[in-house]
Amino acid sequence: MPRLNFATRAALTLALAWAAALLCTALHTPLPWMIGPLLATALCSMTGAPTVSWNVLRNLGQWTMGTALGLYFTPQVARMVGSLWWGIGLGIVWALLLGWAFSAWLYRHNAARMPQVPAPQLRATAYFAGAIGAASEMTLLAEREHARTDLVAASHSLRLVIVTVSIPFALQWLGAQPLPDLMPAAIRTVQPLGLALLAGLTLCGVALMQRTGRPNPWFLGALGVSVGLTVADVQLSALPVSWVNAAQLVIGVSLGVRFRREFLRAAPQWLGSVAVGTVGLMVVCAGFAWLLHWATGLPWVTLVLGTSPGGIAEMAITAKVLQLGVPVVTAFQVCRLIAVLLLVAPMYRRLYPQH
Repeated sequence: MPRLNFATRAALTLALAWAAALLCTALHTPLPWMIGPLLATALCSMTGAPTVSWNVLRNLGQWTMGTALGLYFTPQVARMVGSLWWGIGLGIVWALLLGWAFSAWLYRHNAARMPQVPAPQLRATAYFAGAIGAASEMTLLAEREHARTDLVAASHSLRLVIVTVSIPFALQWLGAQPLPDLMPAAIRTVQPLGLALLAGLTLCGVALMQRTGRPNPWFLGALGVSVGLTVADVQLSALPVSWVNAAQLVIGVSLGVRFRREFLRAAPQWLGSVAVGTVGLMVVCAGFAWLLHWATGLPWVTLVLGTSPGGIAEMAITAKVLQLGVPVVTAFQVCRLIAVLLLVAPMYRRLYPQH
């Protein structure tokens, strides 16, 4: 195949993703605009197809979803979420302990199978691969501790895809019903002038997050501004459905292109243990969500998404599309993300000072 330039590869990848989304829509699969592109892109990437994700589109997709999700945080919702501070705190402690337990299992399971990796390096690799946090940030922290960053990044990519694909299908199989009366978006109509102002303000939030070096600035920056406006009862505009669908598509593509041939050849035994462990994580998180459901009275499916070992954007998108309590899911995931980023490295140094 002749070498294709970047623009051509990006256009072909988007065409593939769009066709996959239409197919999944016709088949009535959950989250067709994200899962379809993700699976199609991943399968083609693993066969050697020249798929590519354009970072600009991925960033715009994260900005779109952050803005859309913030519109659910009405003053009433903010008070409700604030009353759940203790549950969110338990979710943070649970995520830290679960990530540590998963990393310990990864280390014990792979130590004898990977003698070529020194024990201290494998310990650091397992710790940051098991941490339930953002892939890019965990990889950066792992590099500082001299871990195998390729294995850390691959582990988070694989876990994210497994969770993103399996949980929506599992909820559909279990017969989870939408919760339309649980905290709808503050505004549901598109107002052109209001939309332009909302876009400008949220992009300012993105710029501020970038300037201060905060993680995931396109998502969290837009989310923060959108939440602030909605809590203050400033209703500018909803986002067009086409924007939200397009955002899911490009986020799905950005996940799918990570799965190259080299990804599968890197360490198949390691990735196999990550896959098995991820299934176990989802099962125990579902049990923890049931305990929170019993204690709070909130729907179990909402708490499953809020406490699952998936990414904040992907789980929040699932909650939005399936109408399963966006603000609660977003609050749990955002607070967990911030806490893990702040605490996971000091915990490593405290647990393993000799490394």
